[in-house]
Amino acid sequence: MDATELTRIIKEIGRGKNAARDLDRGDAHALFAAMLARTIPDLQLGAVLMALRIKGESLEELAGFLDACEASYAHMSAPADTVPLVIPAYNGARKLPNLTPLLAHLVAGAGVPVLIQGVTSDAGRVTTHEVLAAMGVSAARTLDEAQSQLSERRLAFLSIDVLVPPLARLLALRRTMGVRSSGHTLAKMLQPFASPAVRLVSVTHPDYVVRMRAFFSCHAANALLLRGAEGEAVAHPRREPAIDWINGQAVETWSAGAEPMPLLPESCDVAATADWISGALAGTNPIPAAIAHQVACCVKATQRVASRAAR
Repeated sequence: MDATELTRIIKEIGRGKNAARDLDRGDAHALFAAMLARTIPDLQLGAVLMALRIKGESLEELAGFLDACEASYAHMSAPADTVPLVIPAYNGARKLPNLTPLLAHLVAGAGVPVLIQGVTSDAGRVTTHEVLAAMGVSAARTLDEAQSQLSERRLAFLSIDVLVPPLARLLALRRTMGVRSSGHTLAKMLQPFASPAVRLVSVTHPDYVVRMRAFFSCHAANALLLRGAEGEAVAHPRREPAIDWINGQAVETWSAGAEPMPLLPESCDVAATADWISGALAGTNPIPAAIAHQVACCVKATQRVASRAAR
């Protein structure tokens, strides 16, 4: 992307929340591809990221960004005759125990391969990777190793640094800028398989629920959308669960009734969380009803995709 084109784009998206203009899908693709390729100077890159954060991404921009992102890395092969579940893990937990590893183990135990992709650490938060490591589940070092783990144990964790290094570099700018960017939104939307898979997509803010619902209804398919626990893609254990199934055409909301307040570990640190999850998997700690509902939704969604593919 030459300097003149980049200046034009910054002028369009950088006029503030009310005056900025959205990019079309082609321009959005070219812009994000340049960002991933590190061909945009630092000053202009910062301007682009902040302009998009203030303006918010349009559906066409998200589609173009995702096109560029998915074209930037090698995709994996799913175990034969399976439809995997992809769980993004980018937020971690501060106040609640991070129960994403519990969700992943339960879905894998139901026979569905589960790929968790995300960050390994985040200052002040307990990440999914840290809890998994405490449970003896090490991160895959390569895509091939992740594929082997999916075949052998139906569960793998893959760092974004290994999965999509160009996107990982973009996410790392958060430490310098102090805020998240469009890259964090895109990371949670990745579909790392060459064959069909179900994406579990979590959002925090209500506006993004509407935006993601619209996006997956128009531009992509096979997504389970929910407001997770502290941004993690696991159902909040103390809320009545409602998860949207979006297949690219229609939206179905899969809900469950309210349940008694679940018993959770007293501490949300890594060791206590890992120990409690191990107890839940062994049957000594009760599984929160909201997470049991989410497991059922994940299995149901992968079965639907498999059934459609078999027709």
